Amino acid sequence: MTNWQGVTGVNRAYVLELYDRYLKDPNAVDAETRALFATWTPPAEGADEAPVALGESALQKAVGAVNLAQSIRRYGHLAAQLDPLGSTPLGDPSLHAATHGVTDDDLRALPPTIISSPLADGAANMLDVVNRFRAVYCATSGHDYAHVFVPEERQWLRAAVENGQFRAPVDPIDPVALLDRLSQVESFERFLHRAFQAKTRFSIEGLDMTVPILDEIIGDAAEAGARSMFIGMAHRGRLNIMAHVLNKPYAQILAEFKDPVTKGHFQDDMSWTGDVKYHAGAHRAIRNGREVHMVVSMPPNPSHLEAVDPVVVGMARAASTTVDKAGPPAFDPTMSIPVLIHGDAAFPGQGIVAETLNLARLAGYNTGGTIHIIVNNQLGFTAMSRESFSTSYASGLARGFKVPIVHVNADDPEACVEAARLAIAYRNTFKRDFLIDLVGYRRHGHNEGDEPAFTQPLMYQKIAAHPTVREIFATTLEARGLITAAQSAEMNTKYLGTLQAALDGLEPEVDFVEPIPPVPPSGAAAKVKTGVPLERLGELNTSLLALPDGFNVHKKLVRGREKRAQIFAQPGERSIDWAAAEELAYASILSDGVSIRLTGEDVQRGTFSHRHAVLHDPATGEKYAPLQGIPQARAAFEIHNSPLTELATIGFEFGYNVQEPSRFVVWEAQYGDFINGAQMILDEFLLSARSKWGQRPSMVLLLPHAHEGAGPEHSSARPERFLQLAADINVRIANCTSAAQFFHLMRRQAALLLVDPLPLVVLTPKSLLRHPFMASTPQELADGRFYRMLDDESALGRASEVRRVLLCTGKMAVDLLTSEKREAARNVAICRLEQLYPLNVDDLRTMLNGYTNAEEIVWVQEEPENMGYWDFMRSNIEAAAAGRTVRLIGRPRSASPAEGSSARHSHHQQLLVEAALAPTAPKASGRSRGAKPAAEKVAG
Repeated sequence: MTNWQGVTGVNRAYVLELYDRYLKDPNAVDAETRALFATWTPPAEGADEAPVALGESALQKAVGAVNLAQSIRRYGHLAAQLDPLGSTPLGDPSLHAATHGVTDDDLRALPPTIISSPLADGAANMLDVVNRFRAVYCATSGHDYAHVFVPEERQWLRAAVENGQFRAPVDPIDPVALLDRLSQVESFERFLHRAFQAKTRFSIEGLDMTVPILDEIIGDAAEAGARSMFIGMAHRGRLNIMAHVLNKPYAQILAEFKDPVTKGHFQDDMSWTGDVKYHAGAHRAIRNGREVHMVVSMPPNPSHLEAVDPVVVGMARAASTTVDKAGPPAFDPTMSIPVLIHGDAAFPGQGIVAETLNLARLAGYNTGGTIHIIVNNQLGFTAMSRESFSTSYASGLARGFKVPIVHVNADDPEACVEAARLAIAYRNTFKRDFLIDLVGYRRHGHNEGDEPAFTQPLMYQKIAAHPTVREIFATTLEARGLITAAQSAEMNTKYLGTLQAALDGLEPEVDFVEPIPPVPPSGAAAKVKTGVPLERLGELNTSLLALPDGFNVHKKLVRGREKRAQIFAQPGERSIDWAAAEELAYASILSDGVSIRLTGEDVQRGTFSHRHAVLHDPATGEKYAPLQGIPQARAAFEIHNSPLTELATIGFEFGYNVQEPSRFVVWEAQYGDFINGAQMILDEFLLSARSKWGQRPSMVLLLPHAHEGAGPEHSSARPERFLQLAADINVRIANCTSAAQFFHLMRRQAALLLVDPLPLVVLTPKSLLRHPFMASTPQELADGRFYRMLDDESALGRASEVRRVLLCTGKMAVDLLTSEKREAARNVAICRLEQLYPLNVDDLRTMLNGYTNAEEIVWVQEEPENMGYWDFMRSNIEAAAAGRTVRLIGRPRSASPAEGSSARHSHHQQLLVEAALAPTAPKASGRSRGAKPAAEKVAG
């Protein structure tokens, strides 16, 4: 036994710390400990000595007292009274003095100096210190940050909390002004409840302190120099926050409740749907004199609760990024602050929250810290907490991302203000996320017409008898002598009167202001010039191949780069493959002064090793992005491998795009079917935002697509889903069959960002990336443009012989055009649709009318009949076919996109090609107005 008898682990370390303090200043420890250290020195590590009988010594008591205080620091939140409805806190044995072998008398006998804390300053003894610790850590705020692993951050948080840095009297609070604000918030809800009893509003009642918390965050952010703030939230309390944080006029909100049918110019245009009032967005400019100091915005959000989370952080990233110089963009985290308001059931329940949290510290996605607020009403729709999450708190997910958390009782306004101040100060200091878990309740049901007592009768008995936070705080201030009951009542009367006056003077048809519908597409896409002179292309190519001094590329890339240097030697040769066309398109866009943000799954190299947009020196590991180094660039270029996340990353890029529409934003999937993981963002934002909210996104999705025998999961980018959502010219969908087509398509999109913006979905090649058929000549890049349809040039000279016109796109077209059976199929023309949507039926009719003797028009696709393009194309082809038979050749209907066997795939693909190029059509293969598809005969 060593002389450390009874003292182990962290306690031993604490004894050594005390001993070190004694050596520096004997008076820094109490008299009994000083007497012990006068005759004792710690042994050498591992050495044995005669044991020192510590037993009930002051040293053991000191260790126990310090452990008790440390436990309160770490676990005090478990004993905090966080629930306004009075439920019993979780508690923990480590918070009891007896667990650490000490009593109140022991603590009273120990000096406060044995623990380092501002709370020990001026204390009479350790009992006084422990009581102060409990007052800070176990009252109505629960400080939950022991999981923060960075010592500097943890120490800063501890000091801020124990110093009282953000609460009165150190940081004064105007309690009367706070009561006035709560009166405004409460009066709004009560007035709407009385005036519009049958209308849904998703009230804030029970979590009223959300508004003052936002006030505090906005004010402190503005003082710190932020230029913009973005608030993302679902519908709970949204109307109140739009009215009182974003200053949306009462008249406009009340008019929306009246929901008049106005005589606006868009009323007869059914393409404009608008959205419900509690999904709409708003913004507010905070002025310092005449100058706009900061803009606070709340983008629209659908009822998919947390779906807006990545959109908001993407907007904040864009607002903090400068792109007006060549090279990488400049990011300043102080310029913009995202605030996300979450639901207590949604935060742990929806995967997009974890995906968004994961973006927080990644290059290209970091915003300098997001402030999260869980508006915790301890209830989902009808599900209780124990049915909604498996963690101890609704905020548990954030612990894994080392986000500091403050749980705070929503009925303690001053504690809530302190939490808000702590949150924004931490964010500004460390540029990291912070979370406030605002624990309250929901006074009504999920909506005001819902009866919550059906499922939570006991909870709602408590709520019915529970005073509002305004009433509680008014009583507190009356007791302090700061306000009288009459003055408190006058606050309510004032705000209710303001609302009543707004309602009395309302002119619904005038005051009802919907977002301005987007301007219909201008037709600019057909007119834009995308060709680039050969000389300029050659110069760009040379610059892209240049390397910094001393930089080496991987030996397997050398030969390709040498070949690339010669692609302009013969302008008429098909020397430009897909990768070269893409890089030249980006380089020319940058030289036009348009910045590019290119992100995606393994996008720097490209899933199929075709891009190599970032080179790695095999000797040093250094990286170099040629598009950041070309001298011709007049705007910034950035490229980032995104995490293996679709929902949040596409939401992020959507937000970035709508915030800064002049920037060319591109996201690429590793495989096209990975887009399945982002369907919510596609449905609710990218493809419908124009019709619902008047937003005009223009981001690009590159989705590798083709049936090549890779199995069901890596074949289809699900074009049918995009085509199903295509309406009212809301998207462009393309599947190019040449490098030049892709070059012009991307340049066209960049040129239309501000003129005629639409999202662009490109079904990009996989094996075709290096297929000789896909290669183009330099002259096609210089003199050409993007062609939405490509006629069969080889068939035009024998148009009178053609009996069947094949319409196709993408890899299916290449398989047909390169088949050895094509030469013999002289009565067949193969026409390509490069742009699937928007589809101009008149242009299609003109192309088909070139084959006057054609008896049938056949759509050929490799996808199953119920997937791909057929359901969309059929009615369009029939409209252009002038009464001729229209049928399909493709795989039969299937629940799975593709075969799992490469051999089976190849066999079926060959059957499709043979059926399409057969000299005469099979008699039973007609497919028009309900006939059985050829696919069921051929590939079934």
